[in-house]
Amino acid sequence: MAKESTPSGPTPRSQPAGTRPIAPDRVDKPHIQPRRAERRPDIVRQRRAERLQAYERQRRQWLITRVAIGAVIALVVGGLAWGGFNQFQEWQAVRSLEGVVTYNDLTREHVPDEVAYGVTPPVGGDHNAIWQDCDFYSERIRDVHGVHSLEHGAVWITYSPDLPDEQIDRLRNLAEDRSHILVSPYPDLAAPIVASAWGAQLELDSATDDNLDAFIAKYRQGSQTPEPSAICSGGTNATI
Repeated sequence: MAKESTPSGPTPRSQPAGTRPIAPDRVDKPHIQPRRAERRPDIVRQRRAERLQAYERQRRQWLITRVAIGAVIALVVGGLAWGGFNQFQEWQAVRSLEGVVTYNDLTREHVPDEVAYGVTPPVGGDHNAIWQDCDFYSERIRDVHGVHSLEHGAVWITYSPDLPDEQIDRLRNLAEDRSHILVSPYPDLAAPIVASAWGAQLELDSATDDNLDAFIAKYRQGSQTPEPSAICSGGTNATI
Protein backbone atom coordinates (compact mmCIF):
# COMPACT_ATOMS: atom_id res chain seq x y z
CA MET A 1 0.00 0.00 0.00
CA ALA A 2 1.29 3.39 -0.89
CA LYS A 3 1.80 6.04 1.92
CA GLU A 4 -0.05 9.36 1.83
CA SER A 5 2.21 12.24 1.21
CA THR A 6 2.44 14.98 3.87
CA PRO A 7 2.31 18.56 2.67
CA SER A 8 5.49 20.41 3.07
CA GLY A 9 5.71 23.78 4.90
CA PRO A 10 5.18 24.98 8.45
CA THR A 11 2.81 23.19 10.69
CA PRO A 12 -0.30 25.19 11.57
CA ARG A 13 -0.43 26.50 15.21
CA SER A 14 -2.92 24.63 17.26
CA GLN A 15 -5.61 26.51 19.26
CA PRO A 16 -6.94 25.68 22.63
CA ALA A 17 -10.23 23.95 22.61
CA GLY A 18 -13.30 26.17 22.96
CA THR A 19 -11.74 29.35 21.58
CA ARG A 20 -12.91 31.31 18.60
CA PRO A 21 -10.66 30.80 15.63
CA ILE A 22 -8.70 33.81 14.48
CA ALA A 23 -9.27 34.75 10.92
CA PRO A 24 -5.92 35.02 9.23
CA ASP A 25 -6.92 38.11 7.26
CA ARG A 26 -8.34 40.16 10.27
CA VAL A 27 -6.45 43.38 11.18
CA ASP A 28 -7.13 45.34 14.46
CA LYS A 29 -7.89 49.00 13.72
CA PRO A 30 -7.66 51.93 16.25
CA HIS A 31 -10.95 53.03 17.81
CA ILE A 32 -11.84 56.56 16.55
CA GLN A 33 -14.65 58.89 17.75
CA PRO A 34 -15.44 60.95 14.70
CA ARG A 35 -17.95 63.23 16.38
CA ARG A 36 -15.64 64.29 19.26
CA ALA A 37 -12.75 64.79 16.92
CA GLU A 38 -14.85 66.92 14.64
CA ARG A 39 -16.16 69.05 17.54
CA ARG A 40 -12.77 69.75 19.09
CA PRO A 41 -12.02 72.87 16.96
CA ASP A 42 -15.47 74.24 17.85
CA ILE A 43 -14.86 73.69 21.56
CA VAL A 44 -11.49 75.44 21.35
CA ARG A 45 -13.03 78.43 19.57
CA GLN A 46 -15.90 78.60 22.07
CA ARG A 47 -13.57 78.57 25.06
CA ARG A 48 -11.39 81.17 23.43
CA ALA A 49 -14.44 83.37 22.82
CA GLU A 50 -15.58 82.94 26.45
CA ARG A 51 -12.14 83.97 27.74
CA LEU A 52 -12.20 86.98 25.43
CA GLN A 53 -15.68 87.99 26.62
CA ALA A 54 -14.63 87.64 30.26
CA TYR A 55 -11.57 89.77 29.59
CA GLU A 56 -13.67 92.44 27.87
CA ARG A 57 -16.15 92.51 30.79
CA GLN A 58 -13.32 92.85 33.26
CA ARG A 59 -11.71 95.56 31.14
CA ARG A 60 -14.98 97.55 30.89
CA GLN A 61 -15.53 97.24 34.64
CA TRP A 62 -12.01 98.45 35.30
CA LEU A 63 -12.50 101.41 32.96
CA ILE A 64 -15.80 102.31 34.64
CA THR A 65 -14.12 102.11 38.05
CA ARG A 66 -11.24 104.30 36.93
CA VAL A 67 -13.62 106.89 35.43
CA ALA A 68 -15.72 106.91 38.62
CA ILE A 69 -12.65 107.31 40.82
CA GLY A 70 -11.36 110.08 38.57
CA ALA A 71 -14.70 111.89 38.70
CA VAL A 72 -14.80 111.68 42.51
CA ILE A 73 -11.25 112.98 42.77
CA ALA A 74 -12.04 115.82 40.36
CA LEU A 75 -15.14 116.77 42.38
CA VAL A 76 -13.23 116.68 45.66
CA VAL A 77 -10.32 118.70 44.30
CA GLY A 78 -12.68 121.14 42.59
CA GLY A 79 -14.76 121.50 45.74
CA LEU A 80 -11.68 122.11 47.87
CA ALA A 81 -10.36 124.62 45.37
CA TRP A 82 -13.70 126.43 45.17
CA GLY A 83 -14.08 126.38 48.95
CA GLY A 84 -10.55 127.68 49.37
CA PHE A 85 -11.19 130.42 46.83
CA ASN A 86 -14.38 131.49 48.64
CA GLN A 87 -12.59 131.48 51.97
CA PHE A 88 -9.81 133.57 50.48
CA GLN A 89 -12.36 136.06 49.16
CA GLU A 90 -14.05 136.25 52.56
CA TRP A 91 -10.68 136.70 54.24
CA GLN A 92 -9.85 139.56 51.90
CA ALA A 93 -13.26 141.15 52.48
CA VAL A 94 -12.91 140.84 56.26
CA ARG A 95 -9.45 142.40 56.11
CA SER A 96 -10.82 145.39 54.21
CA LEU A 97 -13.90 145.74 56.44
CA GLU A 98 -14.17 149.29 57.75
CA GLY A 99 -16.67 151.36 59.68
CA VAL A 100 -17.50 148.80 62.39
CA VAL A 101 -18.18 150.29 65.82
CA THR A 102 -17.53 147.92 68.74
CA TYR A 103 -18.90 147.91 72.29
CA ASN A 104 -17.55 146.21 75.40
CA ASP A 105 -18.72 145.33 78.91
CA LEU A 106 -22.26 144.43 77.90
CA THR A 107 -24.49 142.87 80.56
CA ARG A 108 -26.34 139.60 79.90
CA GLU A 109 -29.09 139.24 82.47
CA HIS A 110 -32.52 137.81 81.66
CA VAL A 111 -35.24 140.33 82.45
CA PRO A 112 -39.04 140.18 81.99
CA ASP A 113 -39.53 143.82 80.98
CA GLU A 114 -38.44 146.07 78.13
CA VAL A 115 -34.90 147.49 78.30
CA ALA A 116 -33.81 151.03 77.45
CA TYR A 117 -30.76 150.34 75.34
CA GLY A 118 -28.11 152.97 74.78
CA VAL A 119 -27.54 151.93 71.15
CA THR A 120 -30.21 151.78 68.45
CA PRO A 121 -30.65 149.10 67.28
CA PRO A 122 -29.16 147.40 70.36
CA VAL A 123 -25.95 145.41 70.15
CA GLY A 124 -26.20 143.59 73.49
CA GLY A 125 -27.20 143.93 77.11
CA ASP A 126 -29.91 142.49 79.31
CA HIS A 127 -32.65 140.73 77.40
CA ASN A 128 -35.68 138.48 77.55
CA ALA A 129 -35.23 134.80 78.37
CA ILE A 130 -36.70 133.87 74.95
CA TRP A 131 -34.75 134.59 71.79
CA GLN A 132 -36.14 135.61 68.40
CA ASP A 133 -36.12 132.89 65.73
CA CYS A 134 -33.57 133.79 63.08
CA ASP A 135 -35.58 134.48 59.93
CA PHE A 136 -36.86 137.27 57.73
CA TYR A 137 -39.59 139.49 59.18
CA SER A 138 -41.62 142.14 57.39
CA GLU A 139 -42.73 143.62 60.70
CA ARG A 140 -40.78 144.92 63.66
CA ILE A 141 -39.72 142.57 66.48
CA ARG A 142 -39.10 143.30 70.15
CA ASP A 143 -35.58 144.43 70.96
CA VAL A 144 -35.29 142.19 74.02
CA HIS A 145 -35.84 139.09 71.87
CA GLY A 146 -33.47 140.28 69.14
CA VAL A 147 -30.69 140.92 71.66
CA HIS A 148 -31.01 137.38 72.96
CA SER A 149 -30.47 136.15 69.38
CA LEU A 150 -27.32 138.28 69.22
CA GLU A 151 -26.11 136.47 72.32
CA HIS A 152 -26.50 133.20 70.37
CA GLY A 153 -24.27 134.49 67.56
CA ALA A 154 -26.86 135.96 65.21
CA VAL A 155 -26.28 138.92 62.92
CA TRP A 156 -29.34 141.14 63.15
CA ILE A 157 -29.85 143.11 59.94
CA THR A 158 -32.31 145.95 60.39
CA TYR A 159 -33.54 147.95 57.42
CA SER A 160 -35.49 151.13 56.87
CA PRO A 161 -39.16 150.45 56.02
CA ASP A 162 -38.81 152.49 52.82
CA LEU A 163 -35.88 150.45 51.52
CA PRO A 164 -36.39 149.49 47.83
CA ASP A 165 -38.03 146.11 47.29
CA GLU A 166 -35.07 144.61 45.39
CA GLN A 167 -32.79 145.34 48.33
CA ILE A 168 -35.29 143.90 50.79
CA ASP A 169 -35.39 140.74 48.66
CA ARG A 170 -31.62 140.49 48.86
CA LEU A 171 -31.80 140.68 52.67
CA ARG A 172 -34.57 138.09 52.64
CA ASN A 173 -32.33 135.71 50.68
CA LEU A 174 -29.55 136.16 53.22
CA ALA A 175 -31.89 135.15 56.03
CA GLU A 176 -33.28 132.17 54.12
CA ASP A 177 -29.95 130.84 52.86
CA ARG A 178 -27.93 130.98 56.10
CA SER A 179 -28.43 130.18 59.74
CA HIS A 180 -28.13 132.79 62.49
CA ILE A 181 -29.28 135.65 60.24
CA LEU A 182 -32.12 137.80 61.59
CA VAL A 183 -33.70 140.45 59.33
CA SER A 184 -36.43 142.90 60.31
CA PRO A 185 -37.52 146.51 59.65
CA TYR A 186 -36.60 149.17 62.15
CA PRO A 187 -37.77 152.81 62.30
CA ASP A 188 -35.56 155.90 62.44
CA LEU A 189 -32.29 154.22 61.50
CA ALA A 190 -29.16 156.31 61.01
CA ALA A 191 -28.61 154.53 57.66
CA PRO A 192 -30.80 152.56 55.23
CA ILE A 193 -29.38 149.31 56.66
CA VAL A 194 -27.72 148.62 60.01
CA ALA A 195 -26.06 145.27 60.69
CA SER A 196 -25.56 144.36 64.34
CA ALA A 197 -23.82 141.56 66.18
CA TRP A 198 -23.07 141.16 69.86
CA GLY A 199 -20.86 144.16 70.62
CA ALA A 200 -20.47 145.31 66.99
CA GLN A 201 -22.44 147.41 64.52
CA LEU A 202 -22.07 148.61 60.92
CA GLU A 203 -24.12 151.19 59.01
CA LEU A 204 -24.65 150.55 55.30
CA ASP A 205 -26.18 152.44 52.40
CA SER A 206 -27.15 149.40 50.32
CA ALA A 207 -27.87 145.69 50.65
CA THR A 208 -25.35 145.05 47.86
CA ASP A 209 -22.47 146.60 49.80
CA ASP A 210 -19.62 144.08 50.05
CA ASN A 211 -19.09 145.16 53.64
CA LEU A 212 -22.36 143.48 54.58
CA ASP A 213 -21.08 140.05 53.52
CA ALA A 214 -17.76 140.77 55.23
CA PHE A 215 -19.54 141.75 58.45
CA ILE A 216 -21.54 138.50 58.37
CA ALA A 217 -18.41 136.45 57.68
CA LYS A 218 -16.59 137.96 60.65
CA TYR A 219 -19.30 138.33 63.28
CA ARG A 220 -21.89 135.59 62.65
CA GLN A 221 -21.14 133.17 65.50
CA GLY A 222 -17.82 134.97 65.72
CA SER A 223 -15.29 135.09 68.51
CA GLN A 224 -17.15 137.95 70.22
CA THR A 225 -20.29 135.80 70.63
CA PRO A 226 -21.06 134.86 74.27
CA GLU A 227 -22.84 131.63 73.25
CA PRO A 228 -21.61 130.74 69.73
CA SER A 229 -22.92 127.16 69.78
CA ALA A 230 -26.46 128.11 70.81
CA ILE A 231 -29.35 127.63 68.38
CA CYS A 232 -31.33 130.46 66.78
CA SER A 233 -34.63 128.63 66.36
CA GLY A 234 -37.28 127.29 68.69
CA GLY A 235 -37.73 130.67 70.40
CA THR A 236 -40.40 133.11 69.30
CA ASN A 237 -41.46 134.53 65.95
CA ALA A 238 -43.75 137.18 67.43
CA THR A 239 -43.78 140.65 65.92
CA ILE A 240 -44.97 144.01 67.17
